[in-house]
Amino acid sequence: MKRLQAFKFELMPDGEQERDMRRFAGARRFVYNKALDIQKANFEAGGKFISYVDMANRLPEWKEKFPWLKESPSQALQQSLKDAERAFKNFFEKRAGYPRFKKRGTGDSFRFPQGFDVDQNNSRIKFPKLGWIRYRNSRDILGTAKNITISQSGGKWFASIQTEREVKQPIPAATSAVGIDMGIVRFATLSDGSFIEPLSSFKKHEVRLRKAQRKMSRKKKFSKNWHKAKRRVQKIHTRISNARKDFLHKASTEISKNHAMVAVEDLQVGNMSRSSKGTADAPGKNVAAKSGLNKAILDQGWFEFRRQLEYKLNWNGGILVPVPAHYTSQTCPACGHVANENRQTQARFECVDCGHEENADVVGAMNVLARGHRVAACGEDGSGLARKRKTKPASVKQEPTEVTIREVAHA
Repeated sequence: MKRLQAFKFELMPDGEQERDMRRFAGARRFVYNKALDIQKANFEAGGKFISYVDMANRLPEWKEKFPWLKESPSQALQQSLKDAERAFKNFFEKRAGYPRFKKRGTGDSFRFPQGFDVDQNNSRIKFPKLGWIRYRNSRDILGTAKNITISQSGGKWFASIQTEREVKQPIPAATSAVGIDMGIVRFATLSDGSFIEPLSSFKKHEVRLRKAQRKMSRKKKFSKNWHKAKRRVQKIHTRISNARKDFLHKASTEISKNHAMVAVEDLQVGNMSRSSKGTADAPGKNVAAKSGLNKAILDQGWFEFRRQLEYKLNWNGGILVPVPAHYTSQTCPACGHVANENRQTQARFECVDCGHEENADVVGAMNVLARGHRVAACGEDGSGLARKRKTKPASVKQEPTEVTIREVAHA
């Protein structure tokens, strides 16, 4: 099977190369925004969607109108138009929102599909119109390099090399299955009773970040002191991001190596963390409490954790099974009774029907695993919504008759 994998390294450019990379990223951003502007005007005029080929045919005209575009590699500009087309297709297929214009200093990057050369022995990479740039060679690059993306983050430049290589069909070393319940107090609770403590990287640095942002706001905008304060803020944000990525990679790697099947809740993180502020005419309720909850949810990185789990399980021969999250913490794993009263507190579960007691997060993980088995076995959603009831109906047990058995057999 073919495996696509990216290897990211920090670049060490000189002053001239860094200035060129900033110019290339700006040209790429300009072309992307111009393509979005043309698509938007064309749509409002009732025209059809403009494909990448038709849009790329306009590049020579743009270069004549804006001569500084000629200084940037044509590949980077063409790849920008492909990114714009992909953004619209994701919107049309309801995988993402409407494409937005790119801002300076946010997500500065550009990509080369060819024309680059990687010299691992001497820890350097050759880029079109940039020449050789040294990089921090932290590990070997496996496979054939297909494309390379240069990006800026936290004041530093990085190169992400996407490779392709043939690997044997993986066979999972583990044979166990586990369900995972995501939370705030506990980052991840497993159905076997174990759990992972949350890192809460943003919360740990929140006070320090607030002070740095306050100092930055008091400086004259775009002055030297303002730029110094901005770099301090960027450094804190980078530390928060790096700590969260390290935590998520270690947690997802440990779980993917020890389990062949992992069932997770199909959480809509975007909807869960949506603001409840409302409007002036219809203000929301408990806005401050909801804002704190949203901040805590986004600090955990649930979506990124699930993404890492999925591709790491595939690499190890396992599978990830997403299941509906409805009523997982209100369903008794012993008798199947579903009621709001089953969850006494945030952490305590006690079934009002059979009296089963357990930690509420563990109960949620056990129900997620049970639903995962049903989804993997027969494709049903496994949500158990048909069993939801407030009280157990009183009924007399009836012995199965010959007719009922025959009807079930032919059903």
